[in-house]
Amino acid sequence: MIRTIGIAILSVALVCAVIIQPDEAFKASMQGLSIWWNVVFPGLLPFLVVLEMMSAFGLSRALGVLAQPLTQRFLKLPGDSGLAVAAGWMSGFPAGAETTARLVRSNRLQAYEGAKLLAFSHMPNPVFMLVVFGAGFLHKPQLGLLLALSVWLSGLLAASTAAVISAKPRTGPDKPAKPRSGIWRRAAEAMEDGRREDGRGFGQVLGESVTVSVQKLMVVGGLIMLASVVSRLLTLMLPEQLPGEWLQLLLPILLESHLGAYAAASADIRGMGAPVQLALAAAALSWSGVSGILQAGQAAGGTGIKLLPLAATKLLHALLAFGVTLLLWKPALSLLQAWGVNPASSPAMAGDGTVQAPLAPAPVAFSDLPAVWPYSVAGALFLAVAGIAAGLLLLPFIWRRRLR
Repeated sequence: MIRTIGIAILSVALVCAVIIQPDEAFKASMQGLSIWWNVVFPGLLPFLVVLEMMSAFGLSRALGVLAQPLTQRFLKLPGDSGLAVAAGWMSGFPAGAETTARLVRSNRLQAYEGAKLLAFSHMPNPVFMLVVFGAGFLHKPQLGLLLALSVWLSGLLAASTAAVISAKPRTGPDKPAKPRSGIWRRAAEAMEDGRREDGRGFGQVLGESVTVSVQKLMVVGGLIMLASVVSRLLTLMLPEQLPGEWLQLLLPILLESHLGAYAAASADIRGMGAPVQLALAAAALSWSGVSGILQAGQAAGGTGIKLLPLAATKLLHALLAFGVTLLLWKPALSLLQAWGVNPASSPAMAGDGTVQAPLAPAPVAFSDLPAVWPYSVAGALFLAVAGIAAGLLLLPFIWRRRLR
């Protein structure tokens, strides 16, 4: 009851703020729309379509089996947890939360195990880090790779720490032990079972993959626009004594991860260098924003999984990502310079460690944002080829199973 009243009050307050400041709300919504339509949508759409098709053909299940040693060793969770890890790390949130919720509802995991798994599988989309942020926001795919590496390493550290703190003995009847075969054979069997359960033809899979991917991106776009409006209105409502440039940076990071990453890449704050910008972007994506945590809560509704442990783990993840990025910056910079790449030449990062493009409340012009289609299509084709190669590697095991 209290939660419902609180949400109602916040909704009415937001509507009143929009009525009082319609011009600022419109400009902020256009800011979010420009970022989503010009960078996020074309950057993620081909990858999401390929990932949906990989899931339909059973490859995500195979990857889940291959991830079982990781979940069993670091998280002390049953082997079924690998499927949620594969979904979350490949597709980003809330795919991990949706898969975790299915495992808990089917009694393959207990609620406290689902909470640990959710914290580990609730990860940002790797394509956003590698393509949209690196190639799109910064024009430097190598920086996207550094960002992804920082987020992944800190995610492992945060999940392992949370697993140790919340460790408790598993209750309930133990499942009878099954004879264990090789991991590649079990991955092949999982891929074949997933394909058999799906049963759709290639044309239907392709069409529905496009539809589902566009629907997911529409949700992302709505969240980016809403976070942009709320962030701008809060900035106007808070006292003028507070540093406005920091509010324009921290509020998007708090509310929505994609908008927070863009704010970090384009922040115009004196004395802030490229390493801090990249570390703030890593923290924003690791935290996932209030919107990302609420998406996980919606997906896990009715399972008994609480959001407070997830929020605490993601906060730890963000702090670790910030620190890991700063630690990796100099080694990565030396490596990039050895390859002939100068990260300081990025349009968002100046050579003196400051930024060139400030984050302004005015709408972002189309010409100010880069075209990411070449990176996106090339990356999606590479992912598709990798998926086909993985399927071909598992094909002999499938044939052996059918011949038995």
